[in-house]
Formats: sequence, structure tokens, C-alpha cells
Amino acid sequence: MRNALFAVALSAISTTNFVSGQQPEHDEIRALRLTAAQAETLRIDGSLTEDFWQQANVISEFRQQEPDEGAPATENTEVRVAVDGANIYVAVMAFDREPNRIVSRVLGRDRIMENHHGEVQFAGDDAVAILFDTFHDSRNAFVFATNPNGAEFEALITDEGGELNVDWRAVWEVGAIRNGDGWSAEFSIPLRTLRYPEDSEGEPWGFNVVRAIRRNNETVLWQSWSRDNEGFVRVSTAGHLTGMVNLPRYGINAEVKPFVLGGFRQELDDNGDTPVERQTEVGLDIKSELLPGLVLDLTLNTDFAQVEVDDEQVNLTRFSLFFPEKRDFFLENAGIFQVGFDGGFGPPPYQQFFSRRIGIGPEGAIPILGGARLTGRVGGQTVGVLNVITAESGDTPRTSYSVARMKRDIGENNFLGWMVTDRRDGDGSNTVAAVDGSFWLQPTLNVKGFYNRSFTSGDGGEDHAYSVVVDYSTDLVGASFNHLTIGPDARADMGFITRTDIRQTGAEFRLAPRPGRWGIRVIDSDVEVEYITTTDGRMQDWEAGFFFRPEFESGESIGIMGNLGETQLDSSFVLADSIPIAVGRYDEAEVRVFLNSSRHRVVVGELRGGWSQFYGGSHWSAEASLSASPSPQVSMELGYQWNRVEVPNGEFNSNITSLRFGYAFSTKLTTNALVQYNSLDKDISANLRLNFIHRPGSDLFLVLTERRGVEERLWDLSNRGLVAKLTYLARL
Repeated sequence: MRNALFAVALSAISTTNFVSGQQPEHDEIRALRLTAAQAETLRIDGSLTEDFWQQANVISEFRQQEPDEGAPATENTEVRVAVDGANIYVAVMAFDREPNRIVSRVLGRDRIMENHHGEVQFAGDDAVAILFDTFHDSRNAFVFATNPNGAEFEALITDEGGELNVDWRAVWEVGAIRNGDGWSAEFSIPLRTLRYPEDSEGEPWGFNVVRAIRRNNETVLWQSWSRDNEGFVRVSTAGHLTGMVNLPRYGINAEVKPFVLGGFRQELDDNGDTPVERQTEVGLDIKSELLPGLVLDLTLNTDFAQVEVDDEQVNLTRFSLFFPEKRDFFLENAGIFQVGFDGGFGPPPYQQFFSRRIGIGPEGAIPILGGARLTGRVGGQTVGVLNVITAESGDTPRTSYSVARMKRDIGENNFLGWMVTDRRDGDGSNTVAAVDGSFWLQPTLNVKGFYNRSFTSGDGGEDHAYSVVVDYSTDLVGASFNHLTIGPDARADMGFITRTDIRQTGAEFRLAPRPGRWGIRVIDSDVEVEYITTTDGRMQDWEAGFFFRPEFESGESIGIMGNLGETQLDSSFVLADSIPIAVGRYDEAEVRVFLNSSRHRVVVGELRGGWSQFYGGSHWSAEASLSASPSPQVSMELGYQWNRVEVPNGEFNSNITSLRFGYAFSTKLTTNALVQYNSLDKDISANLRLNFIHRPGSDLFLVLTERRGVEERLWDLSNRGLVAKLTYLARL
């Protein structure tokens, strides 16, 4: 009843403002309802020439988050919202008194923003992003962004940035144009792209806008501009969008997306030949909103030919490498299935569900026969159910992978949840059941954790894992404490475990003063300690270190870090498939330096390198990258990694060189190439992808992949493939 009265009060206030012509409250904007005639005259070209935009309420009080927290933006921004029976429209006028200094070098899709350690950050361009919390649950949101070139970017926010999905793809449209007053943009987003509850008539949506003024390294927001644990991803501190009445209901609301694929593949066989194998595939993806906000996805004969190849890595540890997920079916709403312990930089120590366990084996891709996923909101719950069946391949039998997940909202932005993962094949099964939760005791103090237990057919594989993390964060200071335990017999066949039989405890203290002189914007510094034992108390690793990095007003930064520690190796292993590392206790020490240029420059460089004690020897390393965007159509990045390892039983050098090149003919037609050379594996690989969006949500892909390097003969062909894949989206 209280919520209903609150919604009525908001609606009444908004209506009064609209009728009287006054501006809305500082945290509220009302959408203008368009007539059919007005909607027909709207052209999504960014020019804002339609008369009705002048009738719409406007928000213009943007404040800086960077560099001067809370100060008015140095350039004005005006945002208006309109809605009709099919779409929601957002008009942005980004004023600029020096329009010739606007930075807009990106034309291709998905390059305007990036996921930087749990925060959506703008890359190198002037840009604007909008946020919709359609369920007004103060947790989850849709993000759409563009720049003065009209480039497209979209993302999903889960649990206020607990999970950021920057690989989500949606059907929408945007246009942008530069003019003498700055630049402007128009967004047109189909309402069926934005899921919303059935009983939401008149209820406000969460809404926020953020703008980057790149030459000043300035970030301004309409709401949530405080640096004390606010920001764009903090959905609970967004403003409100009212006037969302008479929203359409679509009944079946289904999307059908068939695909056809043709091509060929060559792969080196036991006879040293590379015979040509023709490929012909057809498949189907179906998406249907069973209930408002609850979406069913079905996939048959799934294919991921268009996915970019993984970046080359050199494994200098005794643990498995971790590669991120890139396949579309597993990316949407991926944050719902997140239970585990991140652990900061490097591979996560524990993830209960890791989707790359499905359809990818030691020898490469395993065919996916079909799958179903049900995700979304039901009342105060977030739910997710997933089942995928993979075909028999080599020594791997037909396998069923299942996940069930539920999170219950508690208060404004807390939750309690549970998740069960289950993997079954002809050889047995592994099931893991977990409970988890996250609670904001204060706006700057978060406590979260999980507990699970594994159950495995046959001997072993039954044990528990649990963690707790306490994090306090403001702009000036931060402190965190974490603990993780993984039992010796814990298994997660659908997850990722760096190692079992550990108790890991760590703490960190952060200080980030802003001196306001010497051209320094902020000095990031922290100290941290970590201690790891077996579950019966035997020391495995300890580490203590510091990090110090001044960031300048220009955007450049320089950093240094150092660590001291010790590791106990209870089992020998082979480093880089060639050098044995013996059992024993080893001292550790490390020093690394970092140099980064500003992202707004035409040429951007990064350099890092260092030295460390390494299993009784030494490890020297260096990484460098140089990227350039000489025009909106062209992007290039050259990367180089070098490692020199000297240990008692041997030594080696490794080099990884990579070249990325992109050319955007338009926002709908792009091509990208990635060439990599790995001196340790003595092979060279290439991946060329052309993507033509022939209609919204429908693509034509041309993909060429090739790898060379056989028994140290670099130019001998290992495998090659060329495929064309056509998809067509029909909305019913």
C-alpha cells in the first residue's frame, strides 16, 4: 500500500510539473507521450529538429564525478525522454563551447565503453550513456551508449555492478550529429527490448545519464555523482523516469532467429595431410517472454563460428589458465548465475559455474545439440534455469549440464539466494548446491559470501567451499577483509577451481588522496596481505605488498608495485611443458612498474615490466601495447609480451606478439583482424571477421581462421577454416 501511495504521489507531482510547464524535481524526469502523428515524423538522425522535443521536460543539472566532485559540469547537457506505443526515445544535446575539440574516433560497435574491474568506463571518446531500471528493483539495469559518430554500445548491469555484461546484444537504433553547439544524439529503443513488469502501470523506472567530456578527462552524471561508492552502475542511487503509462503488452512476444552456415575446414591428420572438410549447418534460436520480465531462450544445433578466438597466454604457474566467455548464448543475463570468489587480479580461485565448461573440451569445440535458458524477474525474485546437452565427441560422452538459480530481494539492494549446478554423463555425475547473499549495511559497507557443498557419484568429490568478504569503500579510503575455504575433495565440474584444499585469508587497505597540485588528480595507493594454508593448517603461500600510482589531470599515470612472500610446493610440476620444478619452499619477491598514456590521445601507449624471484631463480617480464585510431573508420593495436625465466633446472624465453586491426565501413558493416605469434608454442594464428548487420538483430558473418606451426616448423599449416553465417531475426 505504501508503494502504491508513493507511486501515486510521484505521478501527481510529475503531472503537475508537466501541466504547469515547470521543470521536474531534480531526481525525476517525465516522459512525453507522443501521438501517432508525432511518432511518424520522428527520424533517428540525432538532429533534434522535431517540434515535440521542445515540449518535453528537460534535465540539465549535471554534476562532475571527475575531476571536481559535485561541481557543475563544465559543458551543459540537456536530456529529454518521449514514449509512444512501441518505443522509448531519448534526446541528448551535449553542448560544447569548443566543438572542434570534441573527440570522436570510434565508429564500430561495442567500443565506446569497457568493463574495468566491475565499473563501466568510457574509452577514449566523448560519449553519453543512459540507464534504465525498468523493474525499479534498484539492482539491475539496461545501458545504452553512443558517441558523436553514432556508434552503438549496450550492456547489462546485475546487482549494481556485481556483474557487468558488456557483450549483450539488443535491437535498438541511435543517430548522432555534430553541430556548432556541440553534438546531439537520438536513441530509439523498442519497448519489447526493455522487459518490465505487467503491473507497472504508472510506476517509475530508474533512470540515469552519464557523459564523458574527453579532452578534460571529465565525467558528469545527472544522479549518483558522488565518488563515495556511488557512480553509474549503482542503480539504487539513480533518478526516476515517470509517465510510463499505457505501455504495450505483446502476448507471445517471441523472437525467432534461424541461421544457415556454410564453409570448409582443414586440419592436420595423423598422416601429415590437411584434407578439406565441407561444413553445412542450420540452427535456430528462439526467445520468448513467458511472463513480463521472464524470458525463455531455446537453441538448437548451436554454432559459435562468429566468436573471436582467445588471446594467447603463457602459463607461468602450476594452475590452469582462465579464458573469458565470448559465446552469445551464455553471455545474456550471465550475472544471474554468478556464485563464487573473484580474488581480484588473475584467475578466480573459485567459480561454481563457468560456462566454458560447456561445449569446449581439451581437444577443442564439442557440438551443442540444444539448450534452454529461463531467466528474469518474478516479483521480488531473480531466477535462472539453464540446461544444455552436448553431443558425444572423441572420448567425451553425451553430457547434460543443468543450473538452477534464485535470488530473493531483501530491502533496497540486498539479497539471499541459492544455486544448484549438475553435470551428468554416462560415467557419473557431479552436483553442487550453494546458498549466498549480499548485504549493504551502509552505503559504503558491503558484506557478501557463499557456502556450498559438492556431491559426486563414485568415490570422493564430496566436500564444501565457502567465503566471506567485507568491503568498506569511499573515495578517500577503503578497507576489505576476505576469507575463502575450499575443501580437499571439493569438485565443481561445471565451474572453475584454481586449487582445492586451501584456506585463504586476505586484507587490504586503500588510500586515494587528491593533492590538487603538481598536475596530479589522484594518488591510488594500497597495501595488502594474504595468507594461504591447507585445510589442516600447513602453510602454502603468504604475500605482503604495496601499490602506488599517481594519475595526472592529463590522463597519464605511472605506477609501481612490490611484493614479498613465500610459497610451499608440495607437488612437483613441469613449467611451460619443459622444465621440472621440484618440491620445496621458495622465497618470493617482485617489483613491477606501469606507464599509461591518456585514452583521449590519437596514439595510446601502455608499458609494464618487472622482475621477480621465481622458484629459486628469476623471472623478467615486459609488456607493451600501442593503439591508434587515425580516423573513426580505422583502429589498430600492436601488443608485445616478453618473459625471461631462469630456474635451477633450465631457462627459456617466451614472446607473444599480436596485431589487431579494425575497419568500420559504417556502424552496420565492420571488419576485424587478429594475428598472434607465440614463440613458446612456435605457432602463428590469424582470425579475420566481417560483420554486416543487414537489419536490426540480423547479421551476416564471414570468418576466416588459420593456425600455422607443426613440430617447430612455423609455416606448416595446422588448421584452417572459412565460414559464412547468415542470421535473420523475426519478431512475432
